[in-house]
Amino acid sequence: MLGAIAGDVIGSIYEGAGIKTKDFPLFTPQSTFTDDSVLTVAVAEWILGGRELTDLLHEYFAAYPGRGYGGAFHDWAQRQGRRPYNSFGNGAAMRVSPVGFAFDTMDEVLAWAEKSAAVTHNHPEGIRGAQATAAAIYCARQTRDKAAIRDTLELQFGYDLSRTLEEIRPDYNFDVTCQGSVPEALIAFLESSDWEDAIRNAISLGGDADTLACIAGGVAEAYYGGLPPELAGNVLARLDPRLADVVRRFRERYGLP
Repeated sequence: MLGAIAGDVIGSIYEGAGIKTKDFPLFTPQSTFTDDSVLTVAVAEWILGGRELTDLLHEYFAAYPGRGYGGAFHDWAQRQGRRPYNSFGNGAAMRVSPVGFAFDTMDEVLAWAEKSAAVTHNHPEGIRGAQATAAAIYCARQTRDKAAIRDTLELQFGYDLSRTLEEIRPDYNFDVTCQGSVPEALIAFLESSDWEDAIRNAISLGGDADTLACIAGGVAEAYYGGLPPELAGNVLARLDPRLADVVRRFRERYGLP
């Protein structure tokens, strides 16, 4: 889950910038956590403590205003909505990484991923994006065989993961849908050589940079066994005590490096 948060922090300054290169600074003084990290931590606390996820999403939204929430989620959280709004936005996938780390069977991962999405993103594509992201993390914990991970995800979710970044990058634009960003983020991981390379791949597509890097970063964390300590320390230093405490407790509970 820290890999997802780190991807969000690194990608935060590149969102909407249309960057098409892997050559960029990982951190600047402006690098910060966005709604991706806030809601990821909310999901982690839900798993840790058993409180209703809807209540936690409302609570975290109120505690961390102005962090780049999507319009529909902002309206839902501001009025403290209790019913989902049929979204297929990639918010379902950006916040789901704790599910992929917390459970030890694919059936559990898929069930909890659906629950994590459906409180807001109950459209089939919203559910699929969350499940595919969580399943990718689960698979990456089980095997070092990227071809097997690709085959499992394509078979289970119907995404085309055979494309290359070179094919995608030239014509790829800002896309906040699950179906238009989750496969690309997964390909960024599949083509990576290490955790940092997965983040650079995702951001270099020139799309919704923080969310693409958040999704790719969580899967890469699972596959590569964590992220470099200096990067982890840099990211943790940018979180406030509440967020950092939930991250610490989640990592301890589930034995994450």
